[in-house]
Amino acid sequence: MRFDLDEEQSEIRDMVRRFTAQEITPYAGKWDETNHFPREIYHQMAELGLMGMTTPEEYGGSALSRLSNALVYEELAKGEMATAVGLSVHNMVTGSIARFGNQQQRRLWVSRLASGELLGAFSLSEAASGSDAASLQCRAECHNNSYILNGTKMWVTNGGEADIYLVMARTSGSKGAAGISCFIVEKGTPGFSFGKTEHKMGLNSSPTRELIFENCEVPLANRLGEEGQGFKIALSSLDGGRINIGAIGIGVAQAAFETACDYSREREQFGQPISAFQGIQFILADMAMKIEAARLLVYEAAYKLDKGQNAGMYASMAKCFATDIAMEVTTDAVQVLGGAGYVRDYPVERYMRDVKVAQIFEGTNQIQRVVIARSLLGNIRK
Repeated sequence: MRFDLDEEQSEIRDMVRRFTAQEITPYAGKWDETNHFPREIYHQMAELGLMGMTTPEEYGGSALSRLSNALVYEELAKGEMATAVGLSVHNMVTGSIARFGNQQQRRLWVSRLASGELLGAFSLSEAASGSDAASLQCRAECHNNSYILNGTKMWVTNGGEADIYLVMARTSGSKGAAGISCFIVEKGTPGFSFGKTEHKMGLNSSPTRELIFENCEVPLANRLGEEGQGFKIALSSLDGGRINIGAIGIGVAQAAFETACDYSREREQFGQPISAFQGIQFILADMAMKIEAARLLVYEAAYKLDKGQNAGMYASMAKCFATDIAMEVTTDAVQVLGGAGYVRDYPVERYMRDVKVAQIFEGTNQIQRVVIARSLLGNIRK
């Protein structure tokens, strides 16, 4: 494994770094305070080729490596985690249709998603099925040339704003994963509506909505993949998604660390900058070590996925470790800033609020530990 970025990767990182500094970082605090979803930023990201990062070039995508993806998400998250998360979910949708869709579905949706004309959302979780995703109850019954969807979905990122929704629903009486299929549902389809908008601790510029299906008729042509293949489609994107979230955690942690370092040089107590005190130095040193360790683990997982290796355990390690570290680092950053860190004059309180959810979504970090343990020991059962 090479630890140096090649010329293309360096150019991608620097491009996104400049874009984030100019178009996201200066406005992130305001977006958070006003719950503003910056759809205009997604159009700008499309111009940079970021709305179809894992999509083949023939459909307007960039076909970037997983390591390049990680670099993008890390840089975006330094400015605002919510935008990085929204982009990750969108690319999950674009990539899934490009991979599992037929020619008609690819022509109809993939290029429009990659160009930023359409925004995507992914819908698996329900009120009673989170970590146990295969127990979902939303149903899709086949009638002639269409499916009738009934049920609700929860915690949908980009909910209400997205134009295209990948919805997992049960199409047979079989319990568990075998009876789940995947559907492409367009916003505005009769019988498809939105429930409450969640009032969250963080990620306030990223809308999280409930989806409601009441006799919603979806054409047979909108089923993605074969009937019963839905859970496979959902799981296929998990390794990449977990690496993305790990990279996002690193970006937030890096931003918090840099803010804490700058503040420690400027803030004076007892006649000297607080950076002169060993207690502060040790906190900053630990923050830097943890971030670097997490970054290397995320990059290794991305490297393995790019090489076609079995990266599941490493993706779980990367996601779990990086997001746990991000929570620790952002908390320490608030501590370094003291009272200033607890108010909104500085962004570290937002970093801490935002990154907490990274330990929860894309599989809780407790579930990641289950995945890791089973990989190490075999698929053990009691």
